[in-house]
Amino acid sequence: MTPAPRSSSSGAREAVDAQKRRRGLQRLWHALGYSMTGLRAGWQESAFRQEAMAALVLLPLACWLGHTWVETALLAGSVVMVMVVELLNSGIESAIDRIGPEWHELSKRAKDMGSAAVLLSLLVCGGIWLAALWSRLA
Repeated sequence: MTPAPRSSSSGAREAVDAQKRRRGLQRLWHALGYSMTGLRAGWQESAFRQEAMAALVLLPLACWLGHTWVETALLAGSVVMVMVVELLNSGIESAIDRIGPEWHELSKRAKDMGSAAVLLSLLVCGGIWLAALWSRLA
């Protein structure tokens, strides 16, 4: 069954549909491009840049600090988790900002919850690193 022809009035809709029709390596290649574009967009956010710079130090340090591959993965994963949550928070903020600049309680709530998610991820990461340092140095 072939899909009904779509109106060409929406170029964005056609682009989305084109991505959904891709399969295999072509889909993976295009998805990689979108992901790289997202990382470049994230780099425009100062918080993400700071976390990425910290990751340049912390990821190699995780290899030294971890006694086992599980500890190393937990240390490194907690750092990457912070960056992932920051990207998601930035995405939420961008979507809210696109809706409009006027203040709205639901917009504030969404942004505050994204910020809280970043805070929680930082606390988890800090707790993991403190526990690993305590174990290594004690």
